[in-house]
Amino acid sequence: MPKLIRLYIVNVLIGFALALAFVALLLALDVGGLRHLVLETSGGWIGGVMLVMFNGVVFAGVQFAIAVMRMADPEDGPPPGGRRTGSQMRELVRVPVVQARR
Repeated sequence: MPKLIRLYIVNVLIGFALALAFVALLLALDVGGLRHLVLETSGGWIGGVMLVMFNGVVFAGVQFAIAVMRMADPEDGPPPGGRRTGSQMRELVRVPVVQARR
């Protein structure tokens, strides 16, 4: 299996595991009465599955993005653009403002 595919699968699984832990904490702490809604209503299990899936998509995407950004080579040397020099103008200049008549 190519390295990039393996990296993607591993990070997506980590993201979904984090999402599952997050939803478990939401339900355990009964934030906003979610535990009651998910466990004690007739269609509550659908809401629980949706919470896990949608949070899983978000957490997996963030996890993969972090993994990809960490793959970048460290920057060597000074930042591009050279040295910054101050403005060549050393004194203020008065600019006349004239309002046009209508």
